[in-house]
Amino acid sequence: MFDRIADLPAHPLIVHATVVFTPLLAALVIAYAAVPRLRDRIGWAVALSAFAAPVSAVAAKLSGEALARRMTGGGPYPAPVEEHSALAGVLVPLTVLLGAAALALVLLTRPGRATGPSKAARAATALVSAVAVLLALAVGYYAVRTGHSGATSVWGA
Repeated sequence: MFDRIADLPAHPLIVHATVVFTPLLAALVIAYAAVPRLRDRIGWAVALSAFAAPVSAVAAKLSGEALARRMTGGGPYPAPVEEHSALAGVLVPLTVLLGAAALALVLLTRPGRATGPSKAARAATALVSAVAVLLALAVGYYAVRTGHSGATSVWGA
């Protein structure tokens, strides 16, 4: 399923979605957490990206593994592919966690969520915001590292 699309290797096609949605989710989460007045305008984009980024990251990882198996015949991966795979192995779970944190943040801050935020709700929102921003920074870092290592392994330095 993740090997080929229209007789082309799936990974170079699928990875484009990851390259767009993963940094987009990271940037939106930082804006959503840091600038409360934007929440009404970008909440829908955060929620959609919270689904799209993890799904595309998992699909990119699975298609990358299929591509590597096809290229190596099941043998050991070349060092650049191994590095790229290891970085993707960090990026994917971080992206899934960021997606969950983003959805939690949107739910915690949605309008009309009760008569008003309690002290506990404000504390929960602050905690989830902090965790989400840290995850967003980590996802941004690993998205760049993973993408760069993949591009370098294909196109050279």
